[in-house]
Amino acid sequence: MKLTQILTASAIAVSLALPASAEVKIALDSPPDLKKSGTYMWAHTFGEYLNAHGMEAVEYERNSMGEEAERLDQVSQGLLEVSMSDAKSAGTLDGTIFGAMMPYFFEDLDQLDMALDEGGMLAKINEGTTPKGVRVLDLVMTGTPTGIFTTEVPIREFADMKGVRMRALDEVQINTFENWGSKGTIVSWSEVPNALQTGVAGGYINPAFVPLTYGHTAFIKYFTNARMSPSVRVAIASEDWYQGLSDEEREIVQQAVEKAHEANRNLVSDDSAVLKQLEEAGIEVIELSPEEREKFREASQPIYETTKMPEGALDAWNKAVGR
Repeated sequence: MKLTQILTASAIAVSLALPASAEVKIALDSPPDLKKSGTYMWAHTFGEYLNAHGMEAVEYERNSMGEEAERLDQVSQGLLEVSMSDAKSAGTLDGTIFGAMMPYFFEDLDQLDMALDEGGMLAKINEGTTPKGVRVLDLVMTGTPTGIFTTEVPIREFADMKGVRMRALDEVQINTFENWGSKGTIVSWSEVPNALQTGVAGGYINPAFVPLTYGHTAFIKYFTNARMSPSVRVAIASEDWYQGLSDEEREIVQQAVEKAHEANRNLVSDDSAVLKQLEEAGIEVIELSPEEREKFREASQPIYETTKMPEGALDAWNKAVGR
């Protein structure tokens, strides 16, 4: 064999032995705002840690890698390493994750984190998702606990919800609104401004920062700080990519997850600044009395039994929080 043929064959063998790309692509789901966006804080901290420890990570702006369903497909096929995604997407692979979003199920964020870690619920979620090519690295808070934004009707007490048509993310929220005496209509996020301005929806459930970040302050008039549930999204990773890492690289990824988790929780631990910003933007902030918040909690109890999760998942969540 000629020397050039030997060199060519060797080069091909080496290239086949190497990963197709050493770059860790991180698909963002929000504008790059380290002061308001919990998911960006997570993604940026995660990527910076990888970069500082020899793993090249690159952020890709929101939707540049596709919408939610497209990103989930890319992650499951090993085409995209990491994506900041909605929990609904992971829920299509295993519904156990829906338990993390049940209204008034957790006393606070610390209790949710205890359930995920010590209670083993993150591992249980991954038992269902990793065989389908997706690893849930962490449950990420977009902001402080979710509250109720409305355009016309201020929600000062539970009875005010009656008849208000709310934008719903999914069937879980539809069910929630029905239990509260209101109505829900599923609207994609890109269509939310139009829905709110035309009256198709009279409000939505979200963390306090959302109308500030997405430019909704012109038509949102009220925010009820209901603190109904954690504002959950997920950091998902390709299982093919994860399994292809060396032991050393997996340790770096795990440390990056821990740093990102800590940064995310620190950001969402205090809502005083964002509530002030809402007021400065002309949105009235309403605090529920303990009695009215209890009415919301009581009305939410039936939701736990009807949330679509695998058999035994609700029992596992109850056990994880010590019930």
